[in-house]
Amino acid sequence: MLRICVIDGQGGGIGAAVIKRLRDVFEDRADIIALGTNAIATSQMLKARANRGASGENAIVRTVAMADLIIAPVSVVMAHAMMGEVTPRMAEAVASCPARKYLIPLFQENMEIVGLTSAPLPHLIDALIESYLADHVGSMGKTR
Repeated sequence: MLRICVIDGQGGGIGAAVIKRLRDVFEDRADIIALGTNAIATSQMLKARANRGASGENAIVRTVAMADLIIAPVSVVMAHAMMGEVTPRMAEAVASCPARKYLIPLFQENMEIVGLTSAPLPHLIDALIESYLADHVGSMGKTR
């Protein structure tokens, strides 16, 4: 079974939206793990139907090493991002783990990626599913 780690912080809204859409597509054929930089984020992602969840630095550092895919806002690979919730250890663990990473280009930091066009979160999630996860979804069943 495909193990997908969804990482989010603060209120967990981005991660919850991603998990809801993943559930629409994968149904129960993927193991979706919610990893929150805090307990509130994890709780919101669990309410969105993640299989299980954990919070904090050690949980993220240990769990991403076992992931097949990681989905998170791009700031998860930036130390001290999300108002300081992303620790240097978290950022390093995510960036260096062997899992394929799909980073959503949403920023609270004073940063922009040149050439990136702005799009609302639902459109970004649809693009993630339809363009990047199509290979995984295609072998597992329905795509919408």
